Amino acid sequence: MEFLKDLGIESENSGAYSGEWLACTGNVLASTNPATGETIASVRQASADDYEAVVTAAQEAFLRWREVPAPVRGDVVRRMGNALREKKDPLGRLITLEMGKILQEGLGEVQEAIDIADFAVGQSRMLYGLSMHSERPGHAMREQWHPLGVVGCITAFNFPMAVWAWNAMIAFACGDAMLWKPSSMTPLCAIGLTNAVRPVLEAEGFGALAGLAIGSGREVGQRLLEDQRVPLVSFTGSCQVGRTVASTVAGRFGRTILELGGNNAVVLMEDADLDLAIPSIVFGAVGTAGQRCTSTRRVLVHESIADDVEERLTRAYEQVRIGNPMDDATLCGPVVSPDAIADMEAAIEKVKAAGGEVICGGDRVALDGAEAGGHYIRPAIARADNSWQIVQDETFAPLLYLIRVRDLDDAVAKHNDVPQGLSSSMFTLSMRNAERFLSASGSDCGIANVNIGTSGAEIGGAFGGEKETGGGRESGSDAWKAYMRRQTNTVNWSTDLPLAQGIQFG
Repeated sequence: MEFLKDLGIESENSGAYSGEWLACTGNVLASTNPATGETIASVRQASADDYEAVVTAAQEAFLRWREVPAPVRGDVVRRMGNALREKKDPLGRLITLEMGKILQEGLGEVQEAIDIADFAVGQSRMLYGLSMHSERPGHAMREQWHPLGVVGCITAFNFPMAVWAWNAMIAFACGDAMLWKPSSMTPLCAIGLTNAVRPVLEAEGFGALAGLAIGSGREVGQRLLEDQRVPLVSFTGSCQVGRTVASTVAGRFGRTILELGGNNAVVLMEDADLDLAIPSIVFGAVGTAGQRCTSTRRVLVHESIADDVEERLTRAYEQVRIGNPMDDATLCGPVVSPDAIADMEAAIEKVKAAGGEVICGGDRVALDGAEAGGHYIRPAIARADNSWQIVQDETFAPLLYLIRVRDLDDAVAKHNDVPQGLSSSMFTLSMRNAERFLSASGSDCGIANVNIGTSGAEIGGAFGGEKETGGGRESGSDAWKAYMRRQTNTVNWSTDLPLAQGIQFG
């Protein structure tokens, strides 16, 4: 696999970068290909001492980087984006090799990283503050934003490059350094991405801005959460782990950006354009083998069209080709691990025990040749009730629930009656239905769409959700403010010293 060499990945790799690759002393981590079960390469993980070296170098780099004018920082980010363009194909192939999503999605993820770099370049000239009127004569008030510090970034396996880029490109433009702890399931993606962008930073003397520490939660993760030198931690993962992250960082008065679970639904009203809706549901539920935080988990379908929708979805699922994710004809690759298969099988058993019915899929797929050891399972559709506990929980696998609704009020009520609140969608031709869904009394999610699916957010909008999804926002809009500290300034240019609120003292 020549593309691994192109990204500087060898059979054995260091798991810590502090402006230079360190000779790590932690345990060896083997990275496996979920499509075959074979080992790709190994990584020597960061120890406590390695972590300390990375964060110390990142802090030193930050103190210099914050003095660089923001538009100049943006130009460095521009060159980082260009470096990703040059390595788009090998990076996309690496994502597919190590994580298992199909190649088109792997390449799309790298493009997302490129797009957010472009966005951050523009943002570097738009870190706007405010000018305000003082109540005191001869006084001027303003608000400005300053770089925050070293930003901790803990990412999940399912988007092993894009989520780092969402955080890093904006943080770099804002004047911050990064300290990245990637998922132990996708360490090579972190190494490959770091190798792609570090020459740009190293040429400017700022390689340590892209700090990387691959290691266990005990050796690296917990230290990062407790580290006073890391004022902001961006965490992507489960709601359960997110609670620990939130409480630990808050205990030292740090900030968090939490991107946790999703239980995303598509609402199909009786006037839905099913030629649009069915492909959107299939992509949302089957894409990335159901392992996106925005994957479609529930279809809330009006009872008048429920039978037709079920038949169409079943036919569509029968056409989904499962296999090697490097093959252009494949629509669904493997799940990331045997545990993911076990989780889906356990969820199906709970659905059946609750009285539901699996109408297609759910069986393991045995492939020949190199793929014989891969982690393949057929995407499943099940009839279910929204109130069941298994439906309330997020199963991170390609399992889709069909739930009937009577009318708009019933659809909105059931849509919102889950603990998570990330992404949502309604298909309707009625302006009244659409505007109700997007109103304060409609979807309670951070993302609400009409006539497109739950998955595939663009980088220009703020990404994140409510309730147990954590409330965090990344990527576009004004998400940049999370990576900076706000400062209010008052300047007295008069010869008097009036006090606010008209107070007389003296």
